[in-house]
Amino acid sequence: MSLPAISPAEAKRLIEEGALLIDIRGADEHARERIPGARNVPLDRLTSLQGEARALVFHCRSGHRTTVNAGRLAEAAGCEAYVVEGGIESWKRAGLPVITNRRQPIEIMRQVQLAAGGLMLVGILLSSFVNPAFLAVSALVGAGQILSGVTGWCGMAELLKRMPWNQSQQPA
Repeated sequence: MSLPAISPAEAKRLIEEGALLIDIRGADEHARERIPGARNVPLDRLTSLQGEARALVFHCRSGHRTTVNAGRLAEAAGCEAYVVEGGIESWKRAGLPVITNRRQPIEIMRQVQLAAGGLMLVGILLSSFVNPAFLAVSALVGAGQILSGVTGWCGMAELLKRMPWNQSQQPA
């Protein structure tokens, strides 16, 4: 089952008429940037929203997560439901308001990408200029990323979540 995709302008109109806007992104993404009035219900914690409103409008960052999970969203909604075509990115392009808190850290998965890429690059550089055994650093990071893709669990993300800069991810 798929949900109808609507433009940001149509979503705004529905919200003004009483529809509830649901942000399915992670709490870290929502804390950094969000649409005013959006309720954060991360996809991995989504159960039932039945009875919450007469209509629900779901959004993510780009529209991909909402489109891929449309059946699950429709099932959880139990009422008229829509997805914002293009997510919060298209909302911003339409000139609609967002709340941005630059004091919040960047999203955990972007932190993982930066850390993994940096560690792999350092491993390759050290193996080239110091000792070939440093290739093990790149191999371990690559193996960790494969494990993450296969299992859905990312050890590096879990470690980064515990870092001091990621401890206060509350919306402003």
